[in-house]
Amino acid sequence: MSSNPGKVTAATVWQRITVFLASLLVTVGYCVDVLWRAALGRLDRSRVDRYTRSWSGWLLRLIRMRLSVEGSCPDFNDGRRYIILCNHASHYDIPASFVAMPGSIRMLAKSELYRIPLLGAAMRAAEFPSINRHQRERAVADLQRARKMMESGIVLWAAPEGTRSPHGRLLPFKKGCFHLALDTGAIVVPVAIRGIHRVLPARTRQFNFGQSVSLHIGEPIDSARYDLAGLMTETRRRMVDLLGEQPEEASAAETSNDSLTRPQVS
Repeated sequence: MSSNPGKVTAATVWQRITVFLASLLVTVGYCVDVLWRAALGRLDRSRVDRYTRSWSGWLLRLIRMRLSVEGSCPDFNDGRRYIILCNHASHYDIPASFVAMPGSIRMLAKSELYRIPLLGAAMRAAEFPSINRHQRERAVADLQRARKMMESGIVLWAAPEGTRSPHGRLLPFKKGCFHLALDTGAIVVPVAIRGIHRVLPARTRQFNFGQSVSLHIGEPIDSARYDLAGLMTETRRRMVDLLGEQPEEASAAETSNDSLTRPQVS
């Protein structure tokens, strides 16, 4: 790796292998620690908070990411429900968010992730909620659990694009996380991360070391003041502004079809 911390360098094949193996070992280590503590009744939320930030810090150090933060978070301890909606341009969006933002943040994960050995069990023990996108009955139960977590102080993190953007610009939004925000009366915190698509470009295995990345936190949005289309439009408008993109010609509320019909949460 380059000795110049201000220089961006492309990883060699051996460096990519080293980063992958080191990241895997770090992740396995934290998963094992979470699981044995949970089995002994010694895992609490504050410890998980420390683990998610420590794990994230290790991942960012391995690729020498230079992360800066613009904007400030609301008080996540004010008794309201919160959901962070962030652009998705890299696998490193989540660790960057964990490092940069306070509170008990948990990623809203697709249910398929829970099938991964060790990781799925650790995520479940650490209060990472999932949403089943294919079975309505399961989705309703999942949303009920997510709501209870939010009421207890969990801050959800979700990516409305649903997939990684290869160029760093916003892709069309899916509706699922906006339904969740409306059904739970959550406060939406728009977040945009600039430059992170260059760290590990989508659908490639090429790491770039020393990349400057900036995480921008926008003003909170009270979902109770909007309907679905209005909430999607306003969130997209603010995220486009945070990313520094030019105004889009297409409708800000453009979406791709979800496979899940909106389940209601009472």
